[in-house]
Amino acid sequence: MSENQAAIGITPERNNTYEAINKIGRGAYGTVYKARNKQTGDEVALKKVCIPLNDDGIPMNTLREIGLLKQLNMYNHPNIVKLLDICHGQQMGRELMMFLVFEHLEQDLASYIEKHSRGFNSTLIKRMAKEILNGVDFLHSNRIVHRDLKPQNLLVTSDGHIKLADFGLAKTYGFEMKLTSVVVTLWYRAPEVLLGLSYATPVDIWSVGCIIMELYSLKPLFCGKSENEQLGEIFKILGKPSQDEWPEDSTAIKWNSFDINSKISIKMIAPNICENAYNLIMSMLVFQPTKRITALQALNHQYFLEESLDT
Repeated sequence: MSENQAAIGITPERNNTYEAINKIGRGAYGTVYKARNKQTGDEVALKKVCIPLNDDGIPMNTLREIGLLKQLNMYNHPNIVKLLDICHGQQMGRELMMFLVFEHLEQDLASYIEKHSRGFNSTLIKRMAKEILNGVDFLHSNRIVHRDLKPQNLLVTSDGHIKLADFGLAKTYGFEMKLTSVVVTLWYRAPEVLLGLSYATPVDIWSVGCIIMELYSLKPLFCGKSENEQLGEIFKILGKPSQDEWPEDSTAIKWNSFDINSKISIKMIAPNICENAYNLIMSMLVFQPTKRITALQALNHQYFLEESLDT
């Protein structure tokens, strides 16, 4: 067993399959390694997750998550990262290491944006936006909320196509679920998440709106350092909702906590944005989740029907 393999805990029976190369990042619930399939030579991404065991072994919710990943893989969707294998690692006390083996892509959307400091043309932005929405619509049509959409969880292929990744927080949804505190990077968090309310698929639509805006401006739209500050950043651009719109069951953060005197227009932040793109983004960044556009409605928006005028 190599030093890298020993370090990540690949068991001897898997020693002939995967050879760890280096650590490439951390997801919500696990570390991700670049590795090589020794039998085929293909590079893969190994996501190492530690699963707490109960008296019956692996918890049912974990088994459901694994089943969900396998179910998604059967569709071979072009905008969803492919799951290639699932294998067990070492058991340490009441924890079992498990490895999810995904296809490996060299870059995520965050690094892709950094490399294109001069920006993207409108045709490429539109294609990337459509591919993100195609992936999200696929998840939502299978009653799955990703819950952690951000540029770091969108992988970019060598020819510039988008694939949704890191389903460590994906979960078949119910309308009374609440997000845990670790869910969704703060900057891409929907207002209902910040307020600790129940949620459904609109939580992903908010994140997509933030991401599409970032493709135009090349920087995150809302950059708060706490839940309160994040809401304040949102209201500076979208305006503060009326007191009637403020949810009654939000006890932690009060409506009168915010004093917003002026608004900053999205068109000022991204002067290159076209009218239809602006309308699409604004239909996603709606305070009340029930009034947000759906992924399917977004894919049928006029923005995707017009021809891009690149300069």
